[in-house]
Amino acid sequence: MGKSLFFLAFLLISISVQLVIAQSDDKEKPSDVDATNYDVLTPEPETGRHRAFCKSKGACYYKTLTCPAECPERKPKKNKKQKGCFIQCGSKCEATCKWRRSKCNGYGSLCYDPRFVGGDGVMFYFHGSTGRDYALVSDTNLQINAHFIGNRPTGRSRDYTWVQSVAVMFDDTHTLVISAKKVQQWDESVDVLLVKWDGQEVNVPFDGDSEWKTNTGVREVVVERTDDTNTVRVTVGGLVEIDMKAVPITKEDEKAHNYQLPSNDAFAHFETQFRFSKLSDEVEGILGKTYRPGYVSPVKRGVAMPLMGGEDKYEVPSLTSPNCKVCMFKKQAPGGPGLSDF
Repeated sequence: MGKSLFFLAFLLISISVQLVIAQSDDKEKPSDVDATNYDVLTPEPETGRHRAFCKSKGACYYKTLTCPAECPERKPKKNKKQKGCFIQCGSKCEATCKWRRSKCNGYGSLCYDPRFVGGDGVMFYFHGSTGRDYALVSDTNLQINAHFIGNRPTGRSRDYTWVQSVAVMFDDTHTLVISAKKVQQWDESVDVLLVKWDGQEVNVPFDGDSEWKTNTGVREVVVERTDDTNTVRVTVGGLVEIDMKAVPITKEDEKAHNYQLPSNDAFAHFETQFRFSKLSDEVEGILGKTYRPGYVSPVKRGVAMPLMGGEDKYEVPSLTSPNCKVCMFKKQAPGGPGLSDF
């Protein structure tokens, strides 16, 4: 009787979470892809509030939006913990204050033991295996892979897994990798992020603009700190924006789920949310396919842990490889045409 009541309570919580995901008004619709089509103007002379000139077709076309007094800057630098100004030149046509961090119940999120919320708003789990790499998104001009870490407790038939690294590949040759370093004990004041651009480690400063950026000649790439440590916003212009926060497995998590983790590893991993600018109608990947027009999720609704299969279809041989059974992206080797791994 006790087990039945426990399962019923767990089921009700799961259904409630999915309802919250479906009804939340604080998420951008994934179909509003032209929302960031604007030019940044000089700030208002009197107030310093940031402004933008909208170029997206529709109700906001050629309008100037000004940030609210509560969040006057698009990217606050002096106090990264304050909300930033979010300019939406799409259907909402507004400038609002928002936290610049990942939302684990928002569209395009990937958190926990990997729990996804797709572009269709449906929540699902994808288990994968420890030490393996999987294609989250694979499109004609964009591939995003994830490296899974994990542990298999005694008596369990599968691994508990988390995402420890994310690789973003685009424009044939460029690769950006963001990883959470392995640490024995978690200390929030210690930064564990490792960023690599085209195979070389780069430094994301903590002061000044608190960002690293480069321009490929086609698009701007920015990695910006949105908190003092362990939290960044990654922008690949015209393709994707990613909020990432490195977190540990807490003692409360360990106790609740009986992960049986070793004492010398905090299992640092990411809470992540993706926002895509342009995806094709044939986009693939664990997360990517949920953005297809008319996509119908195959996962069971109303169960405590709706599972998405496909490990065999989406596994790639390495974090920076574009090769899986259904992958679409073709990465060109620096020396000429063809596929290569970094």
